[in-house]
Amino acid sequence: MNDKRDIAPDSTAARVALWRALHVEADDPPHVLEDEIGLKLLDPDKDWRHRGDMDPQFTRPFRASIVARARFIEDLVVEQAGRGLSQYVILGAGLDSFAQRRPEIASRLSVFEIDPPGPQAWKRQRLIELGFGVPDWLRFVPVDFEAGGNWRDELARAGFDDSKPAIVVSTGVSMYLTRDANAATLRQVAALAPGSTLAMTFLLPLELADPEVRPGLEMAEQGARASGTPFLSFFTPAEILALAREAGFREARHVSAADLTQRYFAGRTDDLRPPRNAEELLVANT
Repeated sequence: MNDKRDIAPDSTAARVALWRALHVEADDPPHVLEDEIGLKLLDPDKDWRHRGDMDPQFTRPFRASIVARARFIEDLVVEQAGRGLSQYVILGAGLDSFAQRRPEIASRLSVFEIDPPGPQAWKRQRLIELGFGVPDWLRFVPVDFEAGGNWRDELARAGFDDSKPAIVVSTGVSMYLTRDANAATLRQVAALAPGSTLAMTFLLPLELADPEVRPGLEMAEQGARASGTPFLSFFTPAEILALAREAGFREARHVSAADLTQRYFAGRTDDLRPPRNAEELLVANT
């Protein structure tokens, strides 16, 4: 893996990071999230804004969804940290930038970023090159899932304390896992110390999505299949809530696009909002 392109983040992680930056550039303030760290890490060609998957109008609802879910999770982490929580686990961290953007909060936590070894090594090197560094409280946890790596085992080796509660987040991952793999992840998180919280995105069946975004979602599904990483799991809110309760969570709730719109997009005059019945959130507590 000497070729930088072989270990850089996959196209999905890169696209999410660029959409977050595009929100700052293309959408009117107030911005739901101000995040251009991923853009700096990627350092794409100067014409990146002209790519088909960066068209400001076409990508509008999708980037609204991306920044809404990120802001919701960030607010949840800040809230939990204020209550004394000290461990934050990010499954499939990709180009997450909470540690770099919010060091005043992150430095009070042990932040564990879980990702495959290659992209994670690339990210570490880029953080060092850009002067962000990797502080002691930011723990990179490389897990080779393709080789059967177990994230709970690697988390323990990285210093995670099973006796203390944690907040665990997983965004843009569940659709690439089988139903059984999603259920296994839910059981692993539900077994954490009492007071732990999971925030996880899930994709609803494509036929339920708003008509204006369904073609884009179908294109994404086709592209994922063509690249060898097909969408494997779709859940209705009732199904994901049932799966969480079966896994052993004490309580679970669905955070819909309407909830996110009311919380972060109310009063906007540009009609920017996340699409309904596309990617939404499960929040569950042990």
